[in-house]
Parts: sequence; structure tokens; C-alpha cells
Amino acid sequence: MKTKTILALAALAAAPFFLTAPGRADKEKSAPFKNRFFAHRGLFDPDASVPENSLPAFKRAVEKGCGIELDVQLSRDGKVVVFHDDTLTRVCGVDGRVDEFDFSDLEKMTLCGTDEKIPLFSSVLKLIGGKVPVIVELKTGKKNKELCEKTLALMEKYPGTYCVESFDPRIVAWFKKNAPEIFRGQLSQRSEDFPQDMPAAERVILANLFLNVLARPEFVAYRISKKPLCVKLCEMMGAVRFGWTYTGKEDAKDFDSLIFERCEPKAKK
Repeated sequence: MKTKTILALAALAAAPFFLTAPGRADKEKSAPFKNRFFAHRGLFDPDASVPENSLPAFKRAVEKGCGIELDVQLSRDGKVVVFHDDTLTRVCGVDGRVDEFDFSDLEKMTLCGTDEKIPLFSSVLKLIGGKVPVIVELKTGKKNKELCEKTLALMEKYPGTYCVESFDPRIVAWFKKNAPEIFRGQLSQRSEDFPQDMPAAERVILANLFLNVLARPEFVAYRISKKPLCVKLCEMMGAVRFGWTYTGKEDAKDFDSLIFERCEPKAKK
């Protein structure tokens, strides 16, 4: 076999390791997040009487001693708000995207037919007050850099423990470059679980963590399911294993920490 062929085969074999390799978080950085449960969008009620990503949902999580997972994005006028969906339809019954409204308009909208309103990220951090660790998911939008900068500025003033994650490897990479001291993670799921209007190649790349090469995430938050080989490879190389969304029924033995909803899990040992 010719030398060039051998080198080509070796490079091909090494590619998955190179592309999916995680960053290496030290024990001090990862310890507050390992072997814990995190309330998905706060401790909300299934009937939405206490709605997701609301101040009462976060207050309940703090009172229960649960970690918290929440979502941040920008309003049209650049305020960092806590809200999951790109559009307001499902939660607020309003036609339009979050980033098409100023916060003065958003704060008048109600969540799931209750009296609760869309909160500012700063208000949520004040309520949590450093009592429990927080996972901050940054949503992809039209102004990713601005969202990263403003979210970081708010977290730097916060006395509590937090980490960041995103489905967008570019956002995770921004934190690798600009705030490497923050524990950072890549969100992902099986290719068939990504939106079907997303190009197939992009779904495969994201599902298999091939863009870890950009961000070198220190943890992977994967939708609870059978993991692709490349995800297992990343975990074998040291990534902390988060699973979402746990409801008490899933087999979650292959995860270090769980993001949960609709159940009251016991502390992981």
C-alpha cells in the first residue's frame, strides 16, 4: 500500500476524533453542575397555571433547591429577555417573533393566559440570587454577537454559579474565545429531531457534533435517546454528559446531569 494511501486512511480515521473532541473542564469548573437536576424553564405546571420561564416558576425551583435551565434572546430594542420560542404564538398568543417587539411591548404580553409576563434576564438573576446553579441557553437570532455580549455582561455582575449552552456552535465558540473561564456546552439531538426544513447535511453535522472543532464544548446536552457513535466518542474524550428533557420515565443512566420537567426527581448520587 502506498504511503499516500496510508496517510489518507489515517487522516480519515482520525477525523471524527478531531472534529468532535471536547474542551477539558477542570473539576472546579464542572463540579457545581455534575450529578444534579435542573428544572427545564423553571418549575412550571403542566397546565401552565405557573407558566414556563416565568418568575414564579424560577422561584419554585429555588425553593426546592433545584438547578435552573432557562433561555435568553433579544428584544427588538436589545433587551435580554427570558423566553424560549422564536415566535410568541404558543406562549403569548401573539403573531410575531420576539425580536420584532421592543421590551415595552413584550412586557405587556401574558404567558399562557396567566397574569405572568415575559421577564428580563436581569430580573430572573436577581430572583435566583445565587442560591442554585443556572444553565443559560442562548437562542440563535439575528444578532448573536450582541446577545452574547449583553448576556455575558449581565452574568459577570451576578454572584451565583452559571454556565452557558446553545444549539448554535457559533455562540458556543464565541464564549470559548471571549470568556473561556465559563463552563460551556453544546446542545444537540438526533438528526431526525432537528427541524425538517433544515438541510439534511446540516442536521447530520449538528447531530454528530462535528462542529465541536469550532467551540470545543466542555459538556454536551443531548436529547435523551440513543446517542450516535460520534456523541459517545466525544463523551469518552471527557465531555460532561447532560440529558434533556427527563420526565421520570426515560432511561437516563448514561448522563451525568439531567434537565427535567413534569416530575420531582430525587437527587442524583
